[in-house]
Amino acid sequence: MRSIATALSLAAAFAAGCGATHLLRPALAAESITAQIIHAGEMEGDKLGDASKTGFRSKTFVAADGATVSIQDGNVPKHMHPNTNEMQFILEGTGTVWLGDKEVPVKPGDLIVIPKGTPHGGTKPNGRPFKAIAIKTPPQAPDDTKLLD
Repeated sequence: MRSIATALSLAAAFAAGCGATHLLRPALAAESITAQIIHAGEMEGDKLGDASKTGFRSKTFVAADGATVSIQDGNVPKHMHPNTNEMQFILEGTGTVWLGDKEVPVKPGDLIVIPKGTPHGGTKPNGRPFKAIAIKTPPQAPDDTKLLD
C-alpha cells in the first residue's frame, strides 16, 4: 500500500512540475517573434538603454520561448548565470574577458560560448568597451546573475 501511495505522490509531483513549467514559461519570454533586421552596428548610446548606474547597456531585441537575443555594450564585472547558457558574438572592442578560470583575449568576430554556471565577464578592453550580440537560453530570469569577486 505504501509503494502505491509513494508512486501516486511522485506522479502527482511530476505532473504539477510539468504544469508549472508550462504555465511559467510565457512569463519569461514572448510567445512569438517578429521578422526584423537589426542594424547592430548602428545601435549605440541610449538606443541600447541607460548606462548611468552601471556603465553597461543592454537591450533585448528578441524574446522567444527558448532564447533571448540582445545587444550589450560596455564592460561587465565577473559574474555567472546558474540557470542560463549564453553565447556572445563580439562586434567591437578588443581585450580580455574571464571565461571559467582563465583570462582570454577576444576581438571582433569572436564567438564566446558560456555554459550555465561558468564564471565570465570582468572585461578588460584595449580601448573601446566591448559591444556584443548576446544569445541566452533559456531566457534569463531577473534573478539569474550572481556577481563574483
